[in-house]
Amino acid sequence: MGEISVDRRHLDHLLADPSSAYDIPYQQAFAELAASHRGRPAATIVPLLRAAAERALLGFTPADLADQAEAISSGAPYELRIRVTGRQPG
Repeated sequence: MGEISVDRRHLDHLLADPSSAYDIPYQQAFAELAASHRGRPAATIVPLLRAAAERALLGFTPADLADQAEAISSGAPYELRIRVTGRQPG
């Protein structure tokens, strides 16, 4: 299981939000990689995950990315604990 902290103003970078104009949230990129790269070596998946995380401005650790890649490779579920930071609106 991985963990990440995300400012509430940028939660749409991580999770799909139909009301957001953000292009491709990390959740979508992860799901697409999970569908297309199952069974491939984790080492080939890590750079793709890293690129998706960088586009989404998310700070996953190398260990988190390796765990995610291994889950995609093996078809195992991956659990991510999200800590939402920042002040609540008004």
